[in-house]
Amino acid sequence: MFKLLGGLSVYFKYQPIRTDNAVFRLHNVFTTVLLLTCSMIITATQYVGQPIQCIVSGLPTNVVNTFCWITSTFTMPDAFAREVGKEVAHPGIANEYDSTQEKKYYTYYQWVCFVLFFQAIMCYTPKFLWDAFEGGLLRTIVMGLNIGICHPEEKEKKKDAIIDYLMRYERTHKLYALRYWGCELLCLLNIVLQLWMMDSFFNGEFFSYGTRVLGYSEVPQEERYDPMIYIFPRITKCTFHKFGASGSIQTHDSLCILPLNIVNEKTYIFLWFWYIILAIVLSLLVIYRLVIIFVPSVRPRLLHARSRTLAMETAVLVSRRTDIGDWWLLYMLARNMDPLIYRELISELSKRMGEKPGARA
Repeated sequence: MFKLLGGLSVYFKYQPIRTDNAVFRLHNVFTTVLLLTCSMIITATQYVGQPIQCIVSGLPTNVVNTFCWITSTFTMPDAFAREVGKEVAHPGIANEYDSTQEKKYYTYYQWVCFVLFFQAIMCYTPKFLWDAFEGGLLRTIVMGLNIGICHPEEKEKKKDAIIDYLMRYERTHKLYALRYWGCELLCLLNIVLQLWMMDSFFNGEFFSYGTRVLGYSEVPQEERYDPMIYIFPRITKCTFHKFGASGSIQTHDSLCILPLNIVNEKTYIFLWFWYIILAIVLSLLVIYRLVIIFVPSVRPRLLHARSRTLAMETAVLVSRRTDIGDWWLLYMLARNMDPLIYRELISELSKRMGEKPGARA
């Protein structure tokens, strides 16, 4: 188990050349590792320990355990509001004939580890696509100038090579930028889709899960029941039918303990808050990208903010004479090159542009 978790550290390996940003990595790296970790912990708990233990008399315990695990268990929704020890034996456990609501069945618990693994794949997909689209272009252009210590002649040759490339392939990087921003948009769509999937997975109970947990302490004691126990009950009921000696059908009710739900409730309350935070941050990021695309006047300021050693006048000139794709490439170069070398590069590039007419994106 610890070896498997240790293997996930490769996702956090330092990358000298960054082709994305922190929010993108939070979605593609941190969330992927988080989901894989949760999946492995739940898998270990599920298949190494005993995920369900049922109390029943007159029947083999292992048979009932297996039956209730592969089919489903249930609670009575209106029994959660009753007083434990007086009106009901456990939260949600009551005589079904005394209940006014239909049974609430739980069929998710054997699928949780697989769903979390599938969610991890979905979170990694934007990074996989972007790595395929990017193809190492930024690493090739940087040419090792992310480290400021190099021979002056070598530095000048590399700067000239980069400028020649930028001048020769001017206005050809728009698709490069749009693909990256498309992958960022895909991250947002993925989070929204996964929130909807988890809500469907828990029969419409997930969207309000976090808010109900937060509001739990505000509810009067006599009206209070734990929303985590409602979605992830520790004790449920299961009905097993068999033939008796005379051929008549016999019904056996059993109480089933689900220790795995203690892990599930903690996992999903954390995921609820994390996904809401991610959805908000990614939404702000998408709005920020739209501003970059449709408000060209902000680009010089962003370029100057990325590289403080760069003169504002130079940032304005370069931003005006490049389209959105070339500007984005220069912006990404700023975060991957030595600041002094980058200032020299952009200054020389602006001179090389000279009076050559540029176009606004």
